[in-house]
Amino acid sequence: MSDKTALPDLPVKLPEGWTGGAPDADALFAMAAAALDTMPAVFAPHIQGVVVVVEEFADDATLASLDIEHPYELTGLYEGRPLTERSIDQSGGMPDRVTLYRIPILVEWIETGERLDTLVRHVLIHEIGHHFGFSDDDMHALEDMA
Repeated sequence: MSDKTALPDLPVKLPEGWTGGAPDADALFAMAAAALDTMPAVFAPHIQGVVVVVEEFADDATLASLDIEHPYELTGLYEGRPLTERSIDQSGGMPDRVTLYRIPILVEWIETGERLDTLVRHVLIHEIGHHFGFSDDDMHALEDMA
């Protein structure tokens, strides 16, 4: 039996209405928005048009296109043309998009014990790094800066 009134004061502010269950898509989106706010100001103009969405899992076609067998293996995906591959002659097209996959992120959160907001930030920054055409080393440096 649990008594929610007996919970100790926590160092982090929990989302209003949070009952201790798995955060929903809106809560993960709020964490992603907060993470975007921590990005260095020099990057802000270049990520304004990037759409961020939260979905439960990647669909079968997405997993197959990436040669990923299990949906828990994909926590995030960047779709678009990296800035390093763009030309002034190109126009139109769909906006760049970062998708965060809620269930795989929650599974990783449970398995690693890492703070959920930190994990969401890590996945988001990694995917934003693809937008800039960054290598994995570059993305780690960006994450350290944010």
